[in-house]
Amino acid sequence: MNPLLAYPFDPQVVLKRRKSIRRELLAEPGERLQKRIAVLGGSTTHDIVATLELFLLDAGIQPVFYESEFGLYYEEGLFGEELERFAPELIFVHTSRRNLTELPAATDSDAEVEAKLERAYGHFETLWEGLRERFHVPVIQNNFELPFYRTLGNRDAWDPRGQTHFVERLNGKLAAYAAAHSDFYLHDIRFLSADYGLLRWSDPFYWHMYKYCLCLDAIPAFAYSLAGIIRSLYGRKKKALVLDLDNTLWGGVVGDDGVEGIEIGHETSMGQVYSEFQAYLKELKSWGVLLTVASKNDEENALAGLNHPEGTLRPEDLVLLKANWEPKDRSVAQIAQELNLLPDSLVFVDDNPAERAIVTAQVPEVQAPPLDAPEHAISLLDRAGYFEATELSQDDLGRSAMYRANAQRAQLEKSFASYEDYLRSLDMHAQIRPFEGVYLARIAQLTNKSNQFNLTTRRYSESQLQQAAQDPGHVTLYGKLTDRFGDNGVVSVVMGRWAGTVLDIELWLMSCRVLKRGMEYAMLDELVRRAREAGGTALRGTYLHTAKNGMVRDLYRDFGFTQVSADGEDTVWELELAGYRPQNHVIQVNEVQ
Repeated sequence: MNPLLAYPFDPQVVLKRRKSIRRELLAEPGERLQKRIAVLGGSTTHDIVATLELFLLDAGIQPVFYESEFGLYYEEGLFGEELERFAPELIFVHTSRRNLTELPAATDSDAEVEAKLERAYGHFETLWEGLRERFHVPVIQNNFELPFYRTLGNRDAWDPRGQTHFVERLNGKLAAYAAAHSDFYLHDIRFLSADYGLLRWSDPFYWHMYKYCLCLDAIPAFAYSLAGIIRSLYGRKKKALVLDLDNTLWGGVVGDDGVEGIEIGHETSMGQVYSEFQAYLKELKSWGVLLTVASKNDEENALAGLNHPEGTLRPEDLVLLKANWEPKDRSVAQIAQELNLLPDSLVFVDDNPAERAIVTAQVPEVQAPPLDAPEHAISLLDRAGYFEATELSQDDLGRSAMYRANAQRAQLEKSFASYEDYLRSLDMHAQIRPFEGVYLARIAQLTNKSNQFNLTTRRYSESQLQQAAQDPGHVTLYGKLTDRFGDNGVVSVVMGRWAGTVLDIELWLMSCRVLKRGMEYAMLDELVRRAREAGGTALRGTYLHTAKNGMVRDLYRDFGFTQVSADGEDTVWELELAGYRPQNHVIQVNEVQ
């Protein structure tokens, strides 16, 4: 993470040092995800693209951009041959209120206003449907900022002829389209412009002089927000918070002040601040963010503070609690290890700048935002966009319970002398079936965020996966796993393409929350069974090495495949299906429970 790009950043520094920051980012070692991004602009886009590139590079994404000619977003989106040749993997439609050409007039009847609204919306819907038909890739669309003036004063907010009311209704129709269509995402400049300051955001000087639909200094905030959606789409968002306790979740030091002496609740203004922060964290948890604690405290005192009668967070809201006197960087590293998460999935929240400095020095992948005052904690975490939610599946909503159940499994494991006996005791059942529409969003999410147990790290949109599911030339499988502790949801994905009688495995991944549970063998058995039924004679698997997937380097060898070629650390393997014997002995597959 380049410190100049970490939130909260200085927009003027980002703009002034853009070229040097880019050079520094490109000089950093490590692999980046390559993505072709088309930007279809209703206004000038060059500075937005140049700034967006910085935030994407910083997130490990190497973009190649296509920019439409000024104002030709519609024509190029529907008919552009050059865009076709570019073959975008993601499309961003950069329009604003300035691109609404037909607005209500004082003499309009309600019916005339309604017709204008439908024409404005229909213009964009035609574009989106055309892009969907042509490219089958994710599309990001700005919604509309409010007008920076109100010709009717406060009446503008409710009169059908008011431009404010018109734009709000149009935004509502965009939101309804987003809710009804996969691979379509709104970039909420309605909120961004209000947050920044609508009058400054919409400064007419920049439109009339440069055809910018926003002021120059707002571009970094705009680009950072847009990058957050793209990061999330490609699995670069954070997954867990590591929280301090004293003077972070409550005021005071519970070990010194006692439970009755810490400040939380509605009796004092600062107590209310901490209560609101705890409520915010609990809301994040309900949407799938994992909450953990790393505190220099006796565990007894930590639990007492978390059980304060005026508190909102409770011990059961946490996936892990590390309350000890070890250096916090060790606790943070242990949390990542026990959750089977990479450290770059964690955000460390601590009021003490010295602790933040130690953690980021020892575990540099961890983000530690500068919490300067408790009353700013919510806005700091929120604006940083760590947990941007482009997809929300039932698995996301139940993630905290799933990880808590994993902790129970780990505790149970210690009571068995034989690991296979432990696995059998879990009473595991798997549903392994071809891709189904109800699970496509979760499957797409897995392909774009799983990095450790992922043999090729190829990324797919929901539309692309739907096409593969309908293609007889593909074999697709997803795996769900349940056991005595609960439902783990969709945890594994395999996809192969037929090359004669050989099934070439394009994608094989598994969620790290079910590592070492035998699910990979259950998936292999089912893949072999289905390949045989289709007349297949062999499986071919490719391992494409990345900085993060070393754990599956030898997976095909462990499966019984034979290596047939290598290119550096990338390898190709084959398995003859004749004589294959099932390898799963601990999971019951596709049985009615």
